[in-house]
Amino acid sequence: MPRPTLADVARAAGVHPGTASRALNPDLPDRITAATAKRVREAAQRLGYVVDSMGRSLRTGRSRTVGVLVPDLTNPVFPGMIRGIEDELRAHDYAALLANTDNEVTREAELIATLKARQCDAFIVASALRDDPVVRELVTAGDRVVLINRLLDDTTASAVLSDDQSGVAAAVTHLHDLGHKAIGHLAGPRNLSITQARRDAYSHSMTSLGLRHPRNYFVHASAYTAAAGHDAALRLIERSDVTAIVAGNDMLAVGCYTALEQLGLSCPKHISVVGYNDMPLAEHLRPALTTVRMPQYDMGVEAARLIMNILGASEEVSPETIFVPTELVSRSSTAPPAARPRAISQRS
Repeated sequence: MPRPTLADVARAAGVHPGTASRALNPDLPDRITAATAKRVREAAQRLGYVVDSMGRSLRTGRSRTVGVLVPDLTNPVFPGMIRGIEDELRAHDYAALLANTDNEVTREAELIATLKARQCDAFIVASALRDDPVVRELVTAGDRVVLINRLLDDTTASAVLSDDQSGVAAAVTHLHDLGHKAIGHLAGPRNLSITQARRDAYSHSMTSLGLRHPRNYFVHASAYTAAAGHDAALRLIERSDVTAIVAGNDMLAVGCYTALEQLGLSCPKHISVVGYNDMPLAEHLRPALTTVRMPQYDMGVEAARLIMNILGASEEVSPETIFVPTELVSRSSTAPPAARPRAISQRS
């Protein structure tokens, strides 16, 4: 059977082809009556008509796609954000084209070039480094960009972030209320804005509570992964007397678990651990992970909403930063402090 055409849809709906075209074009709302639009859409669905998106893109100058760049699809924090982005974009008849950068600037540049070649109307970027020439050029060139979960140091763009200040403060206060005074911080890579924000929040919270936090109380991991968290946690535990650790994310907290096991220690008996993000399955770890809940889905929705506002504006929109509230979820990985063994012998 030949593919149905717009003329076929118009004939089935009893309208002019131009009317059918307007009824099926989300860029032209309220141009025809709701009843006529409904009749045309029903006819199109009945016939199996598919809009020629390439032809429409040539006519309107819009592809109705948004490029979404994430640093690591295996990190549990990003699927929720992506789902929120997709759901909000779909409500506006837009689609997301997803790209994974692996936190590599060269790969990021190649993917942005590919997405531009696909005529993406805008970009949502979760992969920006603090000093990221590729994303900086995208923003300064006037492309429509919203950052999510990360910022650039010297370039302003609309962004959606978790409220790291209150989130980390809640974690440190929770441990302090349990009786901990030697609270360490396992931070992520230095080149990411969330690392700096959470480290600053940790230092501020410790100072506000009158707690000391010497340099050996915090260590930077090479990545936000369990393996990197394991290596960094070994260094932190062996060089300090911390009885609790605030990890920069949940994957780093998982690394703390394996490091403690390797050192013959247990959580929370010897060292309490708090994560950040409340990733799926965090409550099913053993012990169940106390963590700061960051609403990933809501952040995705807000990022897509910002992009749609920018796309719908008739003039340039001033950058806007949205901080999404966080909350501490207390589980069994935290408890009052107990004496650590005097000697820590690393197991092979």
